[in-house]
Amino acid sequence: MTNHKDKLQKLLDKSECLVLVCSSACNYWSFIKFLFSIPLVLTSSAMCIINSISEDAAIMKIPNIVVNAVSVLIVSLNNSIKASEKAEQFKKLGQSFMTLTQEIDAFDDENVITAEKYNMLLLKYDNLINDCDFEDIPTRYKLSASKAFNANNRHTPIQLNGTINNHIEMVVRKPTVILEGV
Repeated sequence: MTNHKDKLQKLLDKSECLVLVCSSACNYWSFIKFLFSIPLVLTSSAMCIINSISEDAAIMKIPNIVVNAVSVLIVSLNNSIKASEKAEQFKKLGQSFMTLTQEIDAFDDENVITAEKYNMLLLKYDNLINDCDFEDIPTRYKLSASKAFNANNRHTPIQLNGTINNHIEMVVRKPTVILEGV
């Protein structure tokens, strides 16, 4: 059972790390979604003001076309980036990883885990990992979580640190400059 306990702790560490990463990614994409909504509000307000101050529709035809074109461009960019969908996806993944960590955390010395239950938890973890689009998570969030967990001697998912050895030393070296002939 000790072997399962060690594996369970490793799975718990990885799941908790991904809760943090998914939460950060959700916040990032929510902010991007917010940034796209501001220009839409401004262009809608501009169209309202332009249309209400003018009595001659012919004079306001070109400003209306320009403001409408800007609105369509912003909506098209927003639809192609899909910030809303990504924010929602990472929110759901974060909640699912949190639920998984709670299930894992329920096992202790009194509540011993069986091989079957461990395999079920591992399958849930693997399914959640497969649903996660790591390329949509900014690198700074992945590195930040990986550094924080590695600094505390905790395991991180391979998708974050790029190695199977989950306790890598995060050493940051400044580049050295060699001046020749100075």
